[in-house]
Amino acid sequence: MTSRRTFLAASSTAAILNTLPLSAQTGDLTEYSLVEASELIRRRMISPVDLTVAYLDRIEKLQPQVNAYITVTTDLAIRQAQQLETEILNGQWRGPLHGIPIALKDNIDTSGILTTAASSLLQDRIPDTNAPIYERLRDAGCILLGKLNMHEFAWGGTSAITHFGPVHNPWNLEHIPGGSSGGSAAAVAARMCCAALGTDTLASIRLPAAYCGVTGLKASHGLASIRNIIPVAESLDHVGPLCRSVADTAYMLQAMAGFDPLDPVSIRAARSNYAEALLQPVESLRIGLPNGDYFSRLHLDTEQAVSNALELFGSITTGSREVSLPPVPDFSPLLAESYAWHENYLDDETNHSQYDPVTLERLLAAGAVSTDDYIRAQQDMIRSRNLIQEVFNEVDVLVTPTAPGLPERIDSAINPASAASAEPSVRNTAPFNLYGIPTISVPIGFSQNGLPIGLQISSAHLKEEVMFSLAHAYQQATSWHLQSPEFI
Repeated sequence: MTSRRTFLAASSTAAILNTLPLSAQTGDLTEYSLVEASELIRRRMISPVDLTVAYLDRIEKLQPQVNAYITVTTDLAIRQAQQLETEILNGQWRGPLHGIPIALKDNIDTSGILTTAASSLLQDRIPDTNAPIYERLRDAGCILLGKLNMHEFAWGGTSAITHFGPVHNPWNLEHIPGGSSGGSAAAVAARMCCAALGTDTLASIRLPAAYCGVTGLKASHGLASIRNIIPVAESLDHVGPLCRSVADTAYMLQAMAGFDPLDPVSIRAARSNYAEALLQPVESLRIGLPNGDYFSRLHLDTEQAVSNALELFGSITTGSREVSLPPVPDFSPLLAESYAWHENYLDDETNHSQYDPVTLERLLAAGAVSTDDYIRAQQDMIRSRNLIQEVFNEVDVLVTPTAPGLPERIDSAINPASAASAEPSVRNTAPFNLYGIPTISVPIGFSQNGLPIGLQISSAHLKEEVMFSLAHAYQQATSWHLQSPEFI
């Protein structure tokens, strides 16, 4: 029997699908977006098994070039797909994610499946429990294709430093995909999964999304459980989806959001309908453009793409105004909390050789944060999270470039001197982790040499619906998110 909730979910999916062009029937099922595939599965027009096999075939073909995966769970994926196909044939539809093949960043625990955080230190680690976020998606009907490559321990923005070899940007294989969720973004861009999960402490979902021309979301801090995910720093860590469109991320978040009493940073929040939010009008929205460095020292191609996007926003909203954001506290919580997780490993100097030298240097330096510095920084962060809410009395959303520049070459990113330097690429993203507010990166164009460019849209704490409505309206008016890398 179809429940009222299931009926409403089906109706919302159909409503969104009506606003999107169905991909041409080319025989390649991986061309369908999550929303498209969802509706076609519900109508029994495509099979979860056939869709899964299509993605597995594509992984086999492209993995040598992109290196997005660490582990491919072929047998598990087929078993899950067969079960979900049987259910749909028997009239049992779990909801919009029924039969959707996804992949997880390799710091998200999966019982009985290798989970390494792309580190030599953990190269044989097999957890005996699942991260709750994976269980929520599995129970919603997602199929696990495998675990994705990443920057070692999520401690960098390139995904070139990893025990399993650099991840390659599908738009130009000589360039980085960003990090730390580089494998997640690259896999989505190369259609090696329908959607992926990443984690984000300073930039690690949004930067790869921008560099790979996909859509990446970090919701309000604590809205989705981060328990049983190898952390950087719980005070700043988020888990979120990388997908081909804003609509796809909304359907993923619908299943991901929920209170976890065993996650120390999880929050209780009223249940929202993110699919309905996509269809909200945007004409009355007020856009805030943060002053300071957010729009300074941009690559010329980035500056032009951002200007074009802002011109479009001006035509569909009430327009924009400059705003001042609260001071950004220092990152002592990130340093202290990350060191605390690694301390037992670092105390044994025989483990030091199993860290990349750059990662090791950063972690050892993090151990110098004092208790006083940590407490002060935590207090400053809470004040900033309170003060950012006042900005949204003036505007409804904040818009900035996701990154000031373009993805660098892999051979440059793996150079120790370059890797050890401060990464200006996270300049525009990191403050929003400290503020704890929802932020999404959407593709807005390409550089002259064909590398993707992203724009970041943020809304007030637990006001994801506003962010979704504007980001979706932008994608309805543009086609950047529909582009695919030519080499595949």
